[in-house]
Amino acid sequence: MTLDEVKAWTATRPTLADALGIELTVLNDECIEGRMPVDGRTHQPMGLLHGGASVALAETLGSIGAASRVDPTKQACVGLEINANHLKGVRDGWVRGRATPVHVGRSTQVWEIRITHEETGALVCLSRITMAVIDLPR
Repeated sequence: MTLDEVKAWTATRPTLADALGIELTVLNDECIEGRMPVDGRTHQPMGLLHGGASVALAETLGSIGAASRVDPTKQACVGLEINANHLKGVRDGWVRGRATPVHVGRSTQVWEIRITHEETGALVCLSRITMAVIDLPR
């Protein structure tokens, strides 16, 4: 899949990524990247980036990255497990996520997602997602 194909595919229905303002920016053989605003949509009550929003960005990138590695007419990728280490608080601006494959197998994929503050480059969150590759019904 190309970035334009993914954007067209995801534009057909509203998603959590839309609600959070997530924008996909790069999709190639090495990675998938996107960015998310740090504002009222993604804040927790103390005015910091909500950890759940970081996980939503990580899962969005890992899921789309995994889906881009299979034939979508024959297989789908679904999340098995995700973890996240929240390393630095962010109050405003944008965060950027970069998901890279660690393992792309027949039945599972593992992706690492690094989320950084767009302005400073500081590492905000380090996440890993494990995806199951399932066959679609014929």
